[in-house]
Amino acid sequence: MSEGNGMTDRTIRTVDDVLRLLDGLFAPEADRWTAGGAAWWDDFYTDRSKPVPFFADKPDENLVAYLDRRGDGPGRALDLGCGPGRNTLHLAARGWEVDAVDLSPVAIAWAEERAREAGADVRFHRGDAFALAGTELTGPYDLVYDSGCFHHLPPHRRVSYLALLDDVLAPGGHFGLTCFAAGGMGSEEPDAALYRQSRLHGGLAYTPGSLRWIFSDLEEVELRRMRDEPPGSACFGEPFLHAALFARPRPAGHARPGPPPSRAHRTTGSRPRVPAVTDG
Repeated sequence: MSEGNGMTDRTIRTVDDVLRLLDGLFAPEADRWTAGGAAWWDDFYTDRSKPVPFFADKPDENLVAYLDRRGDGPGRALDLGCGPGRNTLHLAARGWEVDAVDLSPVAIAWAEERAREAGADVRFHRGDAFALAGTELTGPYDLVYDSGCFHHLPPHRRVSYLALLDDVLAPGGHFGLTCFAAGGMGSEEPDAALYRQSRLHGGLAYTPGSLRWIFSDLEEVELRRMRDEPPGSACFGEPFLHAALFARPRPAGHARPGPPPSRAHRTTGSRPRVPAVTDG
């Protein structure tokens, strides 16, 4: 029996250690969510001529609809996995103060180029959004928007994703999401099967019920299929995606409370972080 204070092969002490272990159960080529996945996304975005629907400089139709019916004026927004910046630039054009983050240097360079051409004032951040939270990304945000990132997370990283929302979404703020819809696109394999197969099959499909359960600490505002926008539309829309909008409740008796309270993790007192992912 060895003694002393040196490192051993016993590497699990925290929930973060468990999550990193689970990250490693997937084949390297399946990685779209850690810093190691940035190279895959760089390659994806390098050829701008590819017939990828969300390469077009068009905002999501559900985001446009939300902004059109929003009662309050512009606020602060965080665009997670901003890609070439199509939703970021629309928010900025509507008067929002926007932070936009992506793992891919190639995607960020494209988004910055578009912003310069549009004369938009946006703060772009390259790298791990969750490592940047509290430093470069300082909440609370009135809107956190995710167009096509959530469905690239492995199941265990939903824990980390919820921690991000806890940390940065303002009370009364909104969380907008587009993700693969079951029956439309994405893998419908059970969570456990994904670990046995060491793959995510290009992204996970979600039912309305699963989204309601995962984000059950938020209030549902809207959950529907994205509208199918024709090629000539000024908006992006594909019916194989869900379009969801949730609101963070305000604490009782407080019209404008301070920073959002942390939500305790079941076993450790806080949820761990997850490297940012990117899409659309």
